[in-house]
Amino acid sequence: MTIRKTACIAGAWEHPLRKAPDHTVPQLHAECARGALADAGLTLADVDGYFSAGDAPGLGQLSMADYLGLKLRHTDTTDTGGSAPLIHVAHAAQAIAAGKCDVALVTLAGRPRSAPSGVGVGPRNVTAETPDVAFEMPYAPVTVNMYALVAARHMFQYGTTSEQLAWIKVAASHHAQHNPNAMLRDVVTVEDVLASPLIADPLHKLDCCVVSDGGGALVVVRPEIARSLKRPVINLLGAGEHIKGQHGGQVDLSYSGAAVSGPIAFAEAGVKPSDIQYASIYDSFTITVLMQLEDLGFCAKGEGGRFVMDGNLISGVGKLPFNTDGGGLCNNHPANRGGITKVIEAVRQLRGEAHPKVQVPNCTLALAQGTGGLLGSRHGSATLIMERE
Repeated sequence: MTIRKTACIAGAWEHPLRKAPDHTVPQLHAECARGALADAGLTLADVDGYFSAGDAPGLGQLSMADYLGLKLRHTDTTDTGGSAPLIHVAHAAQAIAAGKCDVALVTLAGRPRSAPSGVGVGPRNVTAETPDVAFEMPYAPVTVNMYALVAARHMFQYGTTSEQLAWIKVAASHHAQHNPNAMLRDVVTVEDVLASPLIADPLHKLDCCVVSDGGGALVVVRPEIARSLKRPVINLLGAGEHIKGQHGGQVDLSYSGAAVSGPIAFAEAGVKPSDIQYASIYDSFTITVLMQLEDLGFCAKGEGGRFVMDGNLISGVGKLPFNTDGGGLCNNHPANRGGITKVIEAVRQLRGEAHPKVQVPNCTLALAQGTGGLLGSRHGSATLIMERE
């Protein structure tokens, strides 16, 4: 079912806290929900569809829906890690088009900074029932190592350099300096990135995202509801989703799931990568950004290193402004799955509500891209394309 102009994003809110030792995860979800609904001019009583993933306590839905006091006609707990919130937005639009709900709430929240439970440098915490456990867990794969494998392969195959990856962090830092809530607000140079400690060759400390508490929420509604509210109307034009796995041992680290989800979204939206004025790209690591930029078609495969150089991702300077809130590399990465903030910043850009120093002039077409899981093994990918009406 196509989502093109079947639903609109009416509310978006990002939690300002980056460390919340005095909050519970349900409290964070609730505060994000109220913030997004207030932004839209709606209340919890208006919500009849709820979308959340494994970060929502109580089987993702049962306890949280009760905690929020929601009276629902439709729910969805699809969990693909960092790409889940983008999939939820698309699924909400499909549900609205099918008449399953009118006002859909999407929430994400977590406390990985206050209650560390594996933040990328320890063995993955998976259950014994996971089918890959017997084959992979004896080798104790670590998140950062799995991304380092992808970076090393890209460097070997295409000649990509650490200096080129560093430009991604540099661009994020130029944007984060204008975000009062960002965890890292200092502008860095390529030299700063390369001088930071090597975490997993070839990735340095500044190639890695921050770890934060917090979260965010989105409200997706019928177009007629959106037009009745006192907010800019943000139409959903296209969406794509994909899960990339190991393919029975035929592993190809040269591409990500965005190579599948991206073309689906562009075809549904009826636009091309060259039409996009702003892009929110999931940035768990610098290599994550580079891979997705290539796979989404912003540059040819193997050309990502050259594409990101010399400030090409910096708003007001380069061809493709990205992550103007500072992204996961500098701003926040809540719940170990920061995809929802990618949509939130895209909405800000389309509304003209981003910081004046990073706002893209007359921004009418934006993309958000999410990745969840491990780029070096199996991961989910989701792409959203949105326009200001």
